[in-house]
Amino acid sequence: MARRTARPRQRASAAARPPPAVPAGCPCGLPAAYEACCGRYHAGTEAAPGAEALMRSRYSAFVRGDVGYLLRTWHPRTRPERLELDPGMRWTGLEILGTADGSAFHTTGTVEFRASYRGGALHERSRFERVAGAWVYVDGEFPEGSA
Repeated sequence: MARRTARPRQRASAAARPPPAVPAGCPCGLPAAYEACCGRYHAGTEAAPGAEALMRSRYSAFVRGDVGYLLRTWHPRTRPERLELDPGMRWTGLEILGTADGSAFHTTGTVEFRASYRGGALHERSRFERVAGAWVYVDGEFPEGSA
């Protein structure tokens, strides 16, 4: 006769656990739902109308791990061949510190921001340009004293 081994007891089923809390607004910090905010840019149904909107949508893409969107919205002149995101990175908030130009009436723009992550923050002044009518990220610099 074969001996039966006891199986370890399983914890309460996933169905019995409450779902994780979902942030009220978009990851970019605006109160609109993701789908009505940055999600429409990520899906390609609309283009970001200005440099700040593109900056916010790129931050949301980093939060969500959307490498395709990040590469599509990077200037062809400065875009890397590929991009690998750190799966352990946990972005926790975006603060826009200032903007210059970057509206529908401009061809260039600058957005200074602080992106917080678990364990620190990134302070950058990003440059944006319009290419074929669409805003793209060119590059960024790290202001003195921000490291």
